[in-house]
Amino acid sequence: MCGTELYFFCLVVMSGANTFGQWKKQCLGKVDFSKKGSVDEDIGHVVSFLNERENYFTTSSCSGRIVLVDGVPDSPDVRKQNCSWLFVSHGKCATEDVVSALRKSSGDAVLKFEPFVLHVQCKRLEDAQLLHSVAVDSGFRNSGITVGKKGKIIMAVRSTHCLEVPLGHKGEILVSEEYICFVVSIANLKMEENLKRIDRFSQCLMAALQQEQSTCSTEGENKEKSAYKRRRRRQQRDLVRL
Repeated sequence: MCGTELYFFCLVVMSGANTFGQWKKQCLGKVDFSKKGSVDEDIGHVVSFLNERENYFTTSSCSGRIVLVDGVPDSPDVRKQNCSWLFVSHGKCATEDVVSALRKSSGDAVLKFEPFVLHVQCKRLEDAQLLHSVAVDSGFRNSGITVGKKGKIIMAVRSTHCLEVPLGHKGEILVSEEYICFVVSIANLKMEENLKRIDRFSQCLMAALQQEQSTCSTEGENKEKSAYKRRRRRQQRDLVRL
């Protein structure tokens, strides 16, 4: 990055910092338009903890889910706008529930496991970097930071241990119930690992932010002491001159 680019980057980030409070108030005051309409139970404490911090707020989240979607036949993708949800669980699921939902399929049925995802807007780049370090150390190695044109700094907590398995085509089930049982068991194992990573992320996040707060307090105290010592030395020099 050249000097000019760095200068404008800093201007963008500083401009974003000035309106961070407004963005936070606006985002947290909006209605939740997700299918569930609320924050998932397994990550409620993480979302609350971040939203209570001055330099962070969450923009979207999902604790992870096992979902059976029914897509449009012969479509190259199974996209949200072109599919219906036959089954969804934010925890482990039973084979019989998936089989029962699969029988309702009229399109291309796909079983997915989607891991924990969290998007957090950060006040400063340093805040995003701290959060990114915590996420990677907790097992979410696909996490990343983006800076928008208006200075919005978004840290995305993501993982790669997904699962996507087609089970039906044009309403016809293509696999045996034994295979469905096998796939569900894999999805449940991934969900179990996902919840462990969330717990690890939560503990590391709280420890990191508490340590940062303690460090900032110590640095502030040291600065005050240094300023006090400088004032004392100046006063002593003035007395000597007198």
